[in-house]
Amino acid sequence: MTAYPHLLAPLDLGFTTLPNRVLMGSMHTGLEDRAGDYGKLAAYFAERARGGVGLMVTGGIAPGIEGWIKPFSGRLSMPWHVARHRRITRAVHAEGGRICMQILHAGRYAYHPLAVAPSRIRSPISPFAPRALGERGIRRTIENFAHCAELAREAGYDGIEVMGSEGYLINQFLAARSNRRTDRWGGPYENRMRFAVEVVRRTRECVGRDFIIIYRLSMLDLVEGGQSWDEIVTLAKTVEAAGATLINTGIGWHEARVPTIVTSVPRAAFTWVTRRLKGEVRIPLITTNRINMPDVAERVLATGDADMVSMARPLLADPHWVAKARAGHAADINTCIACNQACLDHVFENRRASCLVNPRACHETELVLVPAAQRKRYAVVGAGPAGLACAAALAERGHAVSLFEREPRIGGQFNLAMRVPGKEEFAETLRYFGHRLAQAGVILRLGEQADADTLAAGFDAVIVATGVRPRRAGIPGEDHPRVLGYLDVLARKAPVGPKAAIVGAGGIGFDVAEYLVQDAPSPATDVARWAREWGVDTALTARGALLKPQPEPSPRQVWLLQRSPGAPGRRLHKTTGWVHRSSLRAKGVQMWGGIVYEKIDDSGLHLQRDGESITLAVDHVVICAGQESEHALADVLAARGVPAYRIGGAAVAAELDAERAIREATELAARL
Repeated sequence: MTAYPHLLAPLDLGFTTLPNRVLMGSMHTGLEDRAGDYGKLAAYFAERARGGVGLMVTGGIAPGIEGWIKPFSGRLSMPWHVARHRRITRAVHAEGGRICMQILHAGRYAYHPLAVAPSRIRSPISPFAPRALGERGIRRTIENFAHCAELAREAGYDGIEVMGSEGYLINQFLAARSNRRTDRWGGPYENRMRFAVEVVRRTRECVGRDFIIIYRLSMLDLVEGGQSWDEIVTLAKTVEAAGATLINTGIGWHEARVPTIVTSVPRAAFTWVTRRLKGEVRIPLITTNRINMPDVAERVLATGDADMVSMARPLLADPHWVAKARAGHAADINTCIACNQACLDHVFENRRASCLVNPRACHETELVLVPAAQRKRYAVVGAGPAGLACAAALAERGHAVSLFEREPRIGGQFNLAMRVPGKEEFAETLRYFGHRLAQAGVILRLGEQADADTLAAGFDAVIVATGVRPRRAGIPGEDHPRVLGYLDVLARKAPVGPKAAIVGAGGIGFDVAEYLVQDAPSPATDVARWAREWGVDTALTARGALLKPQPEPSPRQVWLLQRSPGAPGRRLHKTTGWVHRSSLRAKGVQMWGGIVYEKIDDSGLHLQRDGESITLAVDHVVICAGQESEHALADVLAARGVPAYRIGGAAVAAELDAERAIREATELAARL
C-alpha cells in the first residue's frame, strides 16, 4: 500500500492514460537554444523519464522568429528543425516516459527588435517596444502555433502545451493592461480571448483528437489591469470546448510585484485558485508552484484542489523524485529549496540552467560519477555544503570516506541560513545529505577537530572544506559591547535590541535584516498570512487578484548600510533580489549606500551620508562585512606534503555561494 495513493494513481485522458499525477512542468534550461545541445537535452529528459514522472513538458519553444524569447532561442517552425527534437522524444520513449513540447510566443516580453504584441506597449522587462500585430499578422501567428504543433507531433512528442499565462503573448491579448485594440481582437473580453481560443481550436484541427493539448491558463495575473475571475472561468470553459485535454495553472506575470516561486512563498501557496475552477470544466486540472515533496502533493490531490500536480524545479533537484516516492523513500529526495540561483538566475543571465542542490542537472553527460578504479581513503574536513557534497559523491564512487566536523551536527552555515525567515526550506538539504551520507557509508566524525597528524597518517588525500570566517569591518570601536557578528545573531547567541544597524548589505546583510524584522514563524509557513503580506486577493473579487499589501509590523527599527555607492541589493540574484528589497522596504528598513563609517561608541554608530554626519542611536551594530577563507589547515597540510584539495569557502570566500561550493565539490569527487 503506497503512502501516496492519489499522487501515484493513473490519470485517464480518454485516448491515453498517464501512469501517475506528476507533471514535470516547463522550465527553460538554455539547452533548447542550440542545435548542438539537443543530445544533452535528451539525456536530461531521459533521466527524469527513468525517474518515473508521469508526463514532462519542455522549455518554451517559439513557433516562429517573432516569438523568440531572445535571438536564436529555441523554435520549431521549419521541417529541418524536427530531427533535433526527435532526439529528445526517442530518448524519453526509450525510458518509458511521455513528453509534451511547450509552444511559447514571447510577445512583448521578447528581448529583440522583432517583438510583436496586441498593442504597441513596451513591457517593463524588455527595452524593445513591440510592433502591434495587424489582422493578417494575428492570423499568421495562430497558424504558426498550429503548424508548430503539427511539427511537434511529427517529431514524436505526445502532445503540446500552449503557453497562455505568465504575461506572454496570449496572456497579453487577454488583459486590458496590454491589449488596447478596438477591433475584433480587443475591447470586450469575448474579443480579447478570441486569440487564445483560436490558437487551441486551430491546433486541435491540425493534430487530431489523440494528441495531448495542455492549455496553460493564467488563473492569477497578479498585475493591475489583469483578468477578473469571471473572465478566467469563461476562458477555461471556452478553451475546453475548443479542444484542450488538460488545463494547467499559471500564476503571475513576470512583471508582477508578487513573488510566486521563490523560497519565501509557502508550499502549495496557490492550489486554492485551481480548486476554485474545479466543477467549472470537465477536463482535468493541473495545479502548480512550490509543491516540492510527496506529502504536499498528496495532500493537494487528496483534498481535491486539482487532478494533477506540476513540478519543474523539484525534478531538476531530483530526477528520481517519483521513484523515491513510490518506493516509500521520501526522506531520500533531494528537495528543491526554491533558491533560483542555478536555474532561473542562470537562464536570465544567458547561461545553462542547473541546480544548486544537484549540479548534475542539465550536465548529465558531463558530470558523471563512475565507480572508482581504485578504492582510496579520503578525509573531508568540514560538513558544510561543499564537504557534504564531496564526501557523499566520493563514497558513492566506492572510496572510503571520513567526514570531520568540529560542530556536533552537519550543515555549516546552512544551519544559520535555515533560520532566516523565508529560508526554512534549507533544512531539507541537510536532511537529504544526512540520509545520503548514511547510505553511502561515510564515517561521520562530528564534534571532532581534525588535526594534521591524524590526516597525514590515515588517508591518501584530504579535502579541505573548512569554509569561511567573518571579516572585520575596520571601524574604530568595532570591539564595543554593542557590536555583534552575524554568526552570533543568526545562531541566537546574542539578543538584538529594538534598534539595530547592519554594516554590510551583501547577501548575508540582507539575510540578517530579514531575521531582525520578522519574528518566527514567518509568513513563509502560512499561506493566509503570506497572501495578506503581499496583497493577494484569495477571494478573487479584485481584477488581477491584487489588493493593497498588509505587511506585518517589524519588531525592530533597522538600518541596512553599505560603503559602496548606490542602492543596497543591486548585486543580489536577479530573480530573488527584488523580493528581498521589496520585503525589507515593506518592513520599514532604511537601506543606505555610500556610507563612510566613523566610529562606534556609547552613542551608537557614527557615519557620514552624502557628506552629512549622522549618529544612529542604535542598541546594536551587526557586522556583515564579508568573509575570509578558513584555510589554515590546508596550509599546514601543504607544508607537510600531504595531498590536499581546497573547495567551497576554503578556496574562495567571495560571498557565501552554496551553488559554487556544491558544484565544485561534486566535480572534484568525480575527478579523484
